[in-house]
Amino acid sequence: MSDNTPESSLLRRQFLLRAATGTVVTAMSGGLYVLAGREAHAESRADGRPRVPPGQRVIEALKPMGGEPGEAALSKWRLRVHGEVETELDLGFSDLVALGAVEQALDVHCVTGWSLLGANWKGVKLSTLVAKAGIKDSARHVVFEAAHGYTANVRRAEALTDDAMIAWEIDGKRLGRPHGAPVRALVPDLYFWKSAKWLTGIKLVRRDEPGFWETRGYHNHADPWKEERYG
Repeated sequence: MSDNTPESSLLRRQFLLRAATGTVVTAMSGGLYVLAGREAHAESRADGRPRVPPGQRVIEALKPMGGEPGEAALSKWRLRVHGEVETELDLGFSDLVALGAVEQALDVHCVTGWSLLGANWKGVKLSTLVAKAGIKDSARHVVFEAAHGYTANVRRAEALTDDAMIAWEIDGKRLGRPHGAPVRALVPDLYFWKSAKWLTGIKLVRRDEPGFWETRGYHNHADPWKEERYG
């Protein structure tokens, strides 16, 4: 891109604006990312932990992280809730929405080292969905099942927090296919690989079932503040 094009002038103006507010713009892998300044890294959560976990840089847009997409057509997509529940569920997209959509501003943290702060996610709380099925006392873990056999395991307590969701929108727009359309799991307090894309099932289990990445050397728990990246 020429330095004299209107696009270049716009990018320079955006750079100066962000620099004035304590951020720096840098080009990485063909895209623009905003790295948080001192203000973002100095913020604390309600639990006292820093808002930005150690080893993370802040970016301005959700970054696609690969994987093989599943069925995107809403007319064909189904979500199964099964395992240690009183009533198994087989839901279409309209059934999911009917459970009651919520919107929450949440931070997410990728094991590769980036964080996206304060994006507005829309979906159904996982606790609402599980309550509909009737979770049994025997359930100790949640296993997210996704397209092509992908799975990710999460402890029950962390899967059922108020922040954990089954999401279909981000910042007022439907999730793109690279980001898990039509719906994805969202467990913001764990590294982002736990938030399975192209979701097809939610299984409640008695015993832990390490998932795709956990059986390939990644940490079974995945707490970003403890930098639990690898097992």
